[in-house]
Amino acid sequence: MKRITKYGILIFGVIILIGFALKGNITHEKFDSEKWKNWTESEAELSLRWDMMNSLRNNHELNGKTRTEIIHLLGKPDSETNFNFRYYLGMSKRGINTGSLTIKFSENGTVTDFLVWQG
Repeated sequence: MKRITKYGILIFGVIILIGFALKGNITHEKFDSEKWKNWTESEAELSLRWDMMNSLRNNHELNGKTRTEIIHLLGKPDSETNFNFRYYLGMSKRGINTGSLTIKFSENGTVTDFLVWQG
């Protein structure tokens, strides 16, 4: 019986630790177009764009938007090609990793896909 109690307490403790670890990495920062467009990487806001990504993905349908609509929503990209826009996301809160959002366009200039890169 004592062995079961020890293992129960150990498992409960591990679950609590995992919860605290995840709490620091998952944010619920609401996407704000103006904050996104005016963001400059600073010590106080190292990961603001990264923190807004879940809200952006969940609340804004990017697929099908035109290049103009994306610029209106996110501002001018940090880099662009004929078929891609890239936005720097800042620190990802996983060590020293940073992230970027790449938006892919079709030949007619509408979004076909987007991906978030961390590394």
